[in-house]
Amino acid sequence: MARESLFGERIVWQGRSRVVTVPFLQKATAVVAGIVSAVMICYAVVVAKSLAVPVGGMILFAAWCATLGLAAWRVPIWWRSQTEYLVTERHVIWRRGRIRRSIEIGQISYALVRWNRRHAQVGDLVVVRAVPTGALRRTLTLTLHDVDAPDRLWAIIRGVEPSAPFGSHERPLAQRLDPGERVLWSASPLGSAWTSRRAANAVAGAVLAAAFVRTLARVVPPISRVLRLLTPTLGAVLVVAAALGMLLFLSVAVAVAYAAFVRPARLARATRYFVTDARVLIRRGNEELLLDRSRIAYVIDAPSRKRHDVFLVLDGPQARALAPSGAFGGDHHDDALRPVFSGIADADTVGELLRAGVRDLAKKAA
Repeated sequence: MARESLFGERIVWQGRSRVVTVPFLQKATAVVAGIVSAVMICYAVVVAKSLAVPVGGMILFAAWCATLGLAAWRVPIWWRSQTEYLVTERHVIWRRGRIRRSIEIGQISYALVRWNRRHAQVGDLVVVRAVPTGALRRTLTLTLHDVDAPDRLWAIIRGVEPSAPFGSHERPLAQRLDPGERVLWSASPLGSAWTSRRAANAVAGAVLAAAFVRTLARVVPPISRVLRLLTPTLGAVLVVAAALGMLLFLSVAVAVAYAAFVRPARLARATRYFVTDARVLIRRGNEELLLDRSRIAYVIDAPSRKRHDVFLVLDGPQARALAPSGAFGGDHHDDALRPVFSGIADADTVGELLRAGVRDLAKKAA
């Protein structure tokens, strides 16, 4: 069996990305940059042909936007295609050429699996180590992008023999348990809470929508007058440029409003919580959180009206935290899946179940 050169440990698993995908943020950046570049080129053509003035600055800006969009689209593909992943007896290693990152298996707090929507057996495996809360609060993560059967790989990392159902997100999570593992409790959130971030998105969406309507009302009359002075070809180019710009403006407003009003409710409906005799499992759409109950140090119930948020404080080597948001949830800077049961009604049952596990582990340790 081959050994890893840095740690000298036996390699248990080795692989690369099965498919190479571009992250959503980079895709959005490429699309926005491409639209801005096209708009600027159209305006440059209209100005140069109708006014006969230099448009070198506009062309340069359009070229810069096009280069930015191309880089956002192609650089992630180039970078990930040369990345290699290894699992040894004690480490998970990310390696690209002479660059490498690693995390000790014994220090991993939990794992996230993000399944690829187009490829049922492919997804990202994110291993997370929670470190202390408070001023030192942070999170150490290592992401294995687009690997084959990420849940099976996580079982290998944990030292568990993968069962046959592993390897496809089309199977329910409750059917992809370890051999002999039993589900003790399951629930879904009653709804999505209105956080400060969500309220800010709602306000921003309303402001952007109003700004779009006002801008459209102010842009249409001047363009109508200018079109009478231009040739049909230049008029068509001007209309295309204005339409693309306003479409981009509208898309941003719709995206912000969607993030405030629609997406949280859809995520809540797609979420399911499981507590087994060995683990805590959370599934939300194409995302899964996999946490061993032995990592749970405390269980905190935070009631809010008729719903409860149950926070799981994690424990580990030199670490006691709820990654990545602190012991009581902290600020929700993003929609990342966290070890939290949000908006449930039956908090007493799951709280007692998890606390009993914590007490049993403490007795064994004593």
